[in-house]
Amino acid sequence: MKITITLLAGLISVSTLGQIDAAKLKQHIKILSADSLNGRGTGSEGEKMAAAYIVGEFKKIKLQPKGEAQGFLQAFPFKGGMHGTGTEGTAHNIIGYLDNGAAQTIIIGAHYDHLGLGENGSSLDANPQGKIHNGADDNASGTAGIIELARYFQKNKKKEKYNFLFISFSGEELGLFGSKYFTEHPTLDLSTVNYMINLDMVGRLDPATKALAVSGTGTSNVWETELKKIAGDIKIKTDSAGIGPSDHTSFYLKNIPVLHFFTGAHSDYHKPSDDWQKINFAGEKQVLELIIKLVEELDAAPRLAFLPTKNKSLSSSRSFKVTMGIMPSYTSSEEGLKVDGVTDGKPAQKAGIQADDVIVQMGDIQIKDVQTYMEALGKFQKGQIVSVKLKRKGEMITLLVTF
Repeated sequence: MKITITLLAGLISVSTLGQIDAAKLKQHIKILSADSLNGRGTGSEGEKMAAAYIVGEFKKIKLQPKGEAQGFLQAFPFKGGMHGTGTEGTAHNIIGYLDNGAAQTIIIGAHYDHLGLGENGSSLDANPQGKIHNGADDNASGTAGIIELARYFQKNKKKEKYNFLFISFSGEELGLFGSKYFTEHPTLDLSTVNYMINLDMVGRLDPATKALAVSGTGTSNVWETELKKIAGDIKIKTDSAGIGPSDHTSFYLKNIPVLHFFTGAHSDYHKPSDDWQKINFAGEKQVLELIIKLVEELDAAPRLAFLPTKNKSLSSSRSFKVTMGIMPSYTSSEEGLKVDGVTDGKPAQKAGIQADDVIVQMGDIQIKDVQTYMEALGKFQKGQIVSVKLKRKGEMITLLVTF
């Protein structure tokens, strides 16, 4: 069923100023992941509808436009298809500024593009073409998050000692096009940026485990300490690497401290089934409140010092010759690689691997975490048959995977 922007926009209730409202998050995500937007493919008409909605929210919040020509939009070129091999087009970042009269600025960003109708090759559906990939978690959830964080920091009585720049990026799914363009053509002086926070897939906090993955903690020496201080009942799993598969990477490469917040992978990732009904709105509210606590804890602190990180995961991923067709869990604390989802028709599914299995060995290689799993993948060849040892509901079993 198609849902129009006008109808749903009218349903958003007025909440108490200065608070994160789960009902507002729900309405933003329902609008941005509606069928009428056709999956928000980069540069598409559906994505333009999403951009118009985001601009409208930025205006309501009274953010200052910080794009081009005194507007909220920043146009950039892109190439569609896999690995930028398709046709050229133009897409837009959406940039709003909260001026607190400070010398330095905090950037909070999230991409709003998704996979459209599954034509660009990155869908994990068995037959994706022509199917609407609504991307409620990826990344209507992050987009809704920055809208509500912007509302909070605009309306709260305390004025932080930093300005805020809120950016909705496009082109992330095709290869970080929008964030890379912004960092190469910034609309404010990047030397004044204290740090960047990236929200990508923050809508599926598990209510049982409350596991939250935060990447980039090695990019400044304060991140680990501060996150432990404010965690509360959220179980934060950190990754030091500044480079990862989302928009914070573009800022890390400009020597800016970064954090990427992520509630974990799931079986609906990059599939048409990533719909708003599966979002944990109360959980996202909790994640956003954690980010607010972090910003407030650092408000009186001196400017963060940038630290380079080793970024092992990127270097190892370049050597992949095979794929398992699984979605690893980035939030599990269990030793081994927990499987969050399995793609139909891929080697893992054909071998009988299931969601919630924990892979502990591949061939002769012990699997302790995501990193050792990726290192193992780089050592196998197409056509090779590999024994995979895994734990399933307390039992240890061995399956044969053919790559």
